[in-house]
Amino acid sequence: MTHRIFRQTCGIALATGVLLAPLVRAQEHRIEVLADKDSRYKIAGERTPEVTVKAGEQVRLRITARKAKTWNRDGSVHGFSLLRAKDRSKISGWDLLLRPGTQEFHLIAPSEPGEYVVVCTVICSEEHEGMNMKFIVTP
Repeated sequence: MTHRIFRQTCGIALATGVLLAPLVRAQEHRIEVLADKDSRYKIAGERTPEVTVKAGEQVRLRITARKAKTWNRDGSVHGFSLLRAKDRSKISGWDLLLRPGTQEFHLIAPSEPGEYVVVCTVICSEEHEGMNMKFIVTP
């Protein structure tokens, strides 16, 4: 019985050109970051926060932002912008404004392997210039 159903399904798939393969969901790389009130990015268990992802991989970025001394008029307390380390050019889709609390972003890692840097784009305190972290993209 199941063999007949399988043959019928395959026949329909061939006749319509629709592939009926099971959907395979790509594994997301999950990253949790704290954008803290002391104007520093932090990752649990790491003294110096650093992110490593594979080129083109799906990334689920969960950021908890804590209000520092100053913030933007739109309510954002920190920024999270990914730049190429070699020329400081922005990576499309990776220029995020963070409001107090936890936010989740679904992103795609850059397709070009290399060294990148995350910087805060909101003047959050006098320590703002030190709010950055290394971001590595591997082949």
